[in-house]
Amino acid sequence: MSTPLTALAAAVRLQAGGIYLGWGSFTVQLGNLIVILAMIALFVAALLLPFPGGKDRR
Repeated sequence: MSTPLTALAAAVRLQAGGIYLGWGSFTVQLGNLIVILAMIALFVAALLLPFPGGKDRR
């Protein structure tokens, strides 16, 4: 009995290893590093970009 989930798991190869980056004792998976960097970029942008209509108020 084959379910769509079984077919998806076979197609995706769930047991495949990821790409890991290491620096000293620090190791992180590439996908997680991309997500972390995107979150930091959004945080910095939120700090630096002005609020819409912020200059009109006094």
